[in-house]
Amino acid sequence: MPEGNLSDTRDAHVVVENVNKTYELRNDVVESIRQVSFELERGKFLSIVGPSGCGKSTLLMMMAGLLRISSGSIRIDNKIVDGPRRQTSLMLQTPTLFPWRSVLSNVAFPMEVFKSDRAAYEGEALKLLAMTGLAEFKDRLPEQLSGGMAQRVSLCRALITNPELLLMDEPFSALDALTRDDMSLELQRIQERFRKTVIFITHSIREAVFLSDRVIVFSPRPATIALDLSIDLPRPRTLDVQETPEFNRYCGVIRAGLGR
Repeated sequence: MPEGNLSDTRDAHVVVENVNKTYELRNDVVESIRQVSFELERGKFLSIVGPSGCGKSTLLMMMAGLLRISSGSIRIDNKIVDGPRRQTSLMLQTPTLFPWRSVLSNVAFPMEVFKSDRAAYEGEALKLLAMTGLAEFKDRLPEQLSGGMAQRVSLCRALITNPELLLMDEPFSALDALTRDDMSLELQRIQERFRKTVIFITHSIREAVFLSDRVIVFSPRPATIALDLSIDLPRPRTLDVQETPEFNRYCGVIRAGLGR
C-alpha cells in the first residue's frame, strides 16, 4: 500500500486525515497546518522535518490530544483522538524533570498518577534505568545529572507506562554532538527491542535518516507535506552507515525537499 494512501487503514496504527490547524488571534488569523494526511503502520519509526515554526510541534500536540484540531481527524487504533491517551507518551525537547524528585521517582511518576501498584512500577522503573545505564544513579537528583543522562531519564519516564505510541519533539536538539549520537543509538536499540510506533520531530536531516523507516518533510507554514520518503537501510544501524553513498543520497533527497 502506498505511503500516502488512506483508502484502507486496517493495518494503520496512526491515521492523520485532512488535518488543518488555524490559530485565531486578536487581530489576525494564522494558518499553521493545511490539509495534512498520512498513515503510519504499527511499530514503524517516522521522522518529521521542516523549517522552524512550520507546525511540526503543533501536529505532535494534536496527536497527543493536548491541542484541538481545527478540522480533519487523527485516529489511533481506529479511535478519534479527542484528548490525552494512556497508550501515548510524549517526550519534549527539555527533560522537564521534577528537581526535588530522585531519578527513580521521576521515572515512576506517571504510574503514581495512574495509581498503579507501587512495587510493580518501581520494579519496572529500575529495569528501564538498568537498560539505559542509569541504575547506579537512581537516587540522584536531576541537578546531579549531565544533559544526556537527564534525557535518558525522560526516555525511561516516557516508556514506564508501556505506551503503544511514542511522540518525541526534538528530544536531542540541546545535546552536544557526541551525546546526541549516543542517544540516537540508545533510541534505536530500545526501538528494536520494544517495537513502539514512534513519531520523531527533528531539524537534523542526518538524524532523521539514521533513525527512521520513513521521513516526512513539511513545507514552510502553513505546513503541507512536501515529501514522503521511505528509508530502506538495513537495521540495526551503526554510525558508520552515515558515511555510505546511500545514506547521503537520502539526505540529499530530503534537503532538496526542504528547498535547500
